Amino acid sequence: MRLAPLTLALVLAGCSLAPAIDTASLPTAPTAFKEGDGRWTTVTPAAAPSTGQWWKAFNDPVLDDLVTRAEAANSDIRIAAGRLAQAHALAKAADAERYPQASLDASAARVAGIVDYSSGGPRTLGTVAANLGYEVDLFGKLSQAARAASLDARSAEALSASTRLLVEAQVAQAYLGLRALDDERALVRSTVGAYRGTLDLTERRYRAGDVAELDVERARTEVAATESDALALDRRRAQLEHALAVLVGETASNFTLPPAEWKTALPVIPAGVPSTVLTRRPDIAAAEASMLAAQARVGAAKAAWFPDIALTATGGYASPDLGDLFKWSARAWGVGALFSLPIFDGGKRQAGVDNAKGGMDAAVAQYREQVLVAFRDVEDQLGELRLLADQAQAQARAVDSATRTTALSDVRYRNGLVSQLDLLDARRSELRNRREALQVRSAQYQATVGLVRALGGGWS
Repeated sequence: MRLAPLTLALVLAGCSLAPAIDTASLPTAPTAFKEGDGRWTTVTPAAAPSTGQWWKAFNDPVLDDLVTRAEAANSDIRIAAGRLAQAHALAKAADAERYPQASLDASAARVAGIVDYSSGGPRTLGTVAANLGYEVDLFGKLSQAARAASLDARSAEALSASTRLLVEAQVAQAYLGLRALDDERALVRSTVGAYRGTLDLTERRYRAGDVAELDVERARTEVAATESDALALDRRRAQLEHALAVLVGETASNFTLPPAEWKTALPVIPAGVPSTVLTRRPDIAAAEASMLAAQARVGAAKAAWFPDIALTATGGYASPDLGDLFKWSARAWGVGALFSLPIFDGGKRQAGVDNAKGGMDAAVAQYREQVLVAFRDVEDQLGELRLLADQAQAQARAVDSATRTTALSDVRYRNGLVSQLDLLDARRSELRNRREALQVRSAQYQATVGLVRALGGGWS
């Protein structure tokens, strides 16, 4: 199946001056994701991209609130909204060129050729006229330009949706990363407490003459080093909290997110069939619209070779005496037609066609690249989740063994059966494995959000 049935339908429409897009240059959709596990879902293509409230699947009220605040105040979303408004305005302006243009003129001028006999000097000539002009769009120049502008507006809509999805994903990933740090900080600080307990025991045994001063210094080293790790995590959390403040459109000085237990649910996201990526991802919709707009501009550039036909009409009053300006005898009217055929322009029109064709080639290549990147993104996140699930199981086994080793070492150390080095090594191993387990869990959440974004934000 070719990737873009919607594209093909639009390619066949419109003025014949617009060249067809070479669909053979577009990538084909795979039958399934290589990194998937067979969980497919069918999604009905939508005319406009809609990311949906995908973050609700994480079942976290704090996350819901942060995303809502970001949608209302994030600077990138507001910039995208402003650009979208500009694109809609340009589309309206281009479409307005296809309709008759009417204006009302009024003037008063001193004309030297008309003598005012009462004063012997120039007389004032007054005119009031209504003008009507219409360019006959026989060859589609105006309609193609309007279509291109309309497609640009559609691309801007999709880019606005893409920006919104990006910000939502960034908020979710920053928040989930912060909650992972909260758990890791609690773990490290609890380990500091355990090391301090070991240090107290070692100092008592040192005072009793059971161990050397070397054992005391080793225990103090572990306490200080682990405290340093805890402070490093505090620093990372502060930076992440400040980044989250910017995402929700608030100053870092006024934004605070207190530490809390990490209870966010980890949803299972169905990847769907590969073709749904093309209907869901707003960046692909934007690239497709840009490609079709570039195609329409080629048609408009080619139409510049054909004659321009303009119809004009004017009607009103003109009189050298302002008092007689609106008398029936002062009426004046006229109609006209303008036929303009280019003969020689030094290559200007051909350069316009070549420029439009170059833009179309670039847009087609950009669309193709966007599709390839989209499938790579999905495969990356599916592969991440599959391998992280296996890694989480292996890491859980490592944590169990390390915890058991620490418990046994602690008992044996208190009974004088093993050295302090054995106990400290066991505690270091347990801390390392527990932190790695938290990091794997955090990576699972990050990859899940990444998969949501790669799929276009929503699923059915």
